[in-house]
Amino acid sequence: MPQQTDDIKTGYSLFKQPEYQEMLANKQADFEERVDQAKIDEVFEWTTTEEYQKLNFERKHITIDPAKACQPLGSVLCALGFEKTLPYVHGSQGCVAYFRTYFNRHFKEPVACVSDSMTEDAAVFGGQDNIYHGLQNAYALYKPEVIAISTTCMAEVIGDDLNAFVGNAKEGGYLPAEVPTPFAHTPSFVGSHLTGWDAMLEGMLRYFTLSDLDTAKVATVNKVNIVQGFDTYLGNYRVIKRMMEEMGVEYNLLSDPSEVLDTPADGEYRMYAGGTPIDSVKEAPMAKATLLLQGDQMVKTRKFITNTWQQEAPAINIPMGIDWTDDFLMKVSEITGQPIPESIAKERGRLVDMMTDSHTWLHGVTVSLFGDPDYLLGMTKLLTEFGCEVKHILCHNAAKRWRKKMEALIAQSPYSENAQIFVGKDLWHFRSLMFTDKPDLMIGNSYGKFIERDTRAKGEEFEVPLVRIGFPIFDRHHLHQQTTLGYEGAMTILTTLVNEVLAKLDRETSELGKTDFGFDLVR
Repeated sequence: MPQQTDDIKTGYSLFKQPEYQEMLANKQADFEERVDQAKIDEVFEWTTTEEYQKLNFERKHITIDPAKACQPLGSVLCALGFEKTLPYVHGSQGCVAYFRTYFNRHFKEPVACVSDSMTEDAAVFGGQDNIYHGLQNAYALYKPEVIAISTTCMAEVIGDDLNAFVGNAKEGGYLPAEVPTPFAHTPSFVGSHLTGWDAMLEGMLRYFTLSDLDTAKVATVNKVNIVQGFDTYLGNYRVIKRMMEEMGVEYNLLSDPSEVLDTPADGEYRMYAGGTPIDSVKEAPMAKATLLLQGDQMVKTRKFITNTWQQEAPAINIPMGIDWTDDFLMKVSEITGQPIPESIAKERGRLVDMMTDSHTWLHGVTVSLFGDPDYLLGMTKLLTEFGCEVKHILCHNAAKRWRKKMEALIAQSPYSENAQIFVGKDLWHFRSLMFTDKPDLMIGNSYGKFIERDTRAKGEEFEVPLVRIGFPIFDRHHLHQQTTLGYEGAMTILTTLVNEVLAKLDRETSELGKTDFGFDLVR
């Protein structure tokens, strides 16, 4: 049974070997107490019916496969976007292991994040000692210039006071007083990764700007702040910066993790690479306006900018597709007075040309979506521009106001007017929809692959292929390098979708002498 050095096999190949097949069969027979296969098939078939869907959508007290992550995960990503900043989580070590492995698997990069390893005694007596020694060790070992602190469930349930604890740690000499320590309370049992990202950004802005607001000249510099929100497509940061630079616009990109999560393999490990300089954060109130590209997720940040900074944060949609990218660029031009250059206009024209080329194959293709609120708004808008028909839109972590925005959006196009919207539902709900109201494609993160597998198990004619767009993407490589924003992002999504449609057609017409009447070389 051991591996042979001259014939190393991957897990998939290894478990096909006779000895492993025998071992698995014995495990099932002797230890699993399985019911017979006929009963398994019967229950599986029942879970694909409308009768089961009705029961599934009536459940209230259990979540099965949530389509969201927890608050501190979002706060860690936000903190990674600032220069020489170390994300620090006040909570259990297991929580931080989860955050790091999530990002490790998505970005295929090491992720710097520390925990002060709260355990049972801290849950009873409080975690102040953990913060004392955690901050002391983190600063000594990793030499950050900023330590951005967030919390997990354990710290929030017992009510640990970060402000007091960190102040006491500095007074006690565990951390130099001059080391900046912005923080955010991020309880995992409410909200989602988006809430945590928002809380951490608000914490960063508050920490570095509040004391100077009395003397700051708010909204006097011809510059714009851009906040992308929780965004794991590194190409999106680059395309926003490229468009601003082509327009000649001065900007602050508040939280930019594109370098630290994409460092080169050149023999040098960079724990702190790139990121938004803290000086840019301090100067941010002086910009003319702040554009929140995912406004539905940034409630705290918007409130702080408009109420405390007294700076404009105009309502805009996420710049996905033609119309909303147009709106974004025109808003930037309006704020700064800078014209939109011919290079960007040409890029827009190339997108229109691509859409025309692919319209024959995308027109009428039915799509179901799951993901985060602003992304779903942008994707729905983009799909209708392509001529696709949107069937289902499922968002686990949206608010009531988002539903109203989505209802208004789908009513604008005949391609989406019949779409069904589901708020607060999980991926087991989404699975039911794929069986009872089958679309041509579904779009979502890697967890949709289990739904794709289940639909195929019912029969090839029931299979709903998954197009992987979103977070996390664990089972494909380098998709996080791509772009979903701007005209460039629309080109990427268009290319992905139309080629999935063509690949699906190839699979359906590849049986020799039977279905290959449509197996064409030119499409």
